[in-house]
Amino acid sequence: MATFGEAAPGRTRFPAETAQRSWSGGRAAPAAGDSTSRRFPSTGPEGHRGRLRERLLDRGPDSLADYEVLEMLLFFAFKTGDTKPLAKALINRYGSFAAVLAAPQQELLETRGLGPHSVAALKLVQAAALRMARAEVFEKPVLNNWDRLMDYLAAAISREKIEQFRVLFLDSRNRLIADEAQARGTVNHTPVYPREVVKRALELHATALILVHNHPSGDPTPSRADIEMTHEVKAAATVLGIALHDHLILGNGRWTSFRRDGLL
Repeated sequence: MATFGEAAPGRTRFPAETAQRSWSGGRAAPAAGDSTSRRFPSTGPEGHRGRLRERLLDRGPDSLADYEVLEMLLFFAFKTGDTKPLAKALINRYGSFAAVLAAPQQELLETRGLGPHSVAALKLVQAAALRMARAEVFEKPVLNNWDRLMDYLAAAISREKIEQFRVLFLDSRNRLIADEAQARGTVNHTPVYPREVVKRALELHATALILVHNHPSGDPTPSRADIEMTHEVKAAATVLGIALHDHLILGNGRWTSFRRDGLL
């Protein structure tokens, strides 16, 4: 039985008394200190967990396959039991370790074998990864750290199942002072209000903007509506002396820059 309240994968939970009586045809199970109750330390799920931990510490995280990293992460939700089948099933379903972490919370909660504690562990790791990536770009000139900025944005929204519109607010030295989600829409549309974008920029004393949104389809090609909305935001911002540096659209592993493609 897991200490966090979730049953170990593939095992049925029994009351302690029933478990004692069920050993060897109803005879009492050996006491904890009885040598006959001890397992060889290198066998069973416990030994496997120990070997994974040793490999991680001795040879580093690159020595682990993605499913093994996920398997170890699930250790925190399942104190006992074999988490390998569940880890492999999740990666097979979502396609990658990163996609498992980015999967919608409710969808994960409805997945057989997962529960609140295991889903919380997955989302905590995702949040930690995003905070680490964000720390690499905040309060730094983003135009000189473009690769790190794209890594952060890709981790933040490229795998979202619905469109999300974000604005990066920059100061006079092009340092990132805020990254805010302005709107969330449907699978192919997000309403954007240029006046609200500019109003927020004034509140933050921002002097420049970078617009960002994702295409859940995975194709970052801008639509006619994307282009028109960008021009509307640029016009509203220019009136107040606020520069629009770029509009970035992220897909699955790809991205489009309006500035680079001559659309701005």
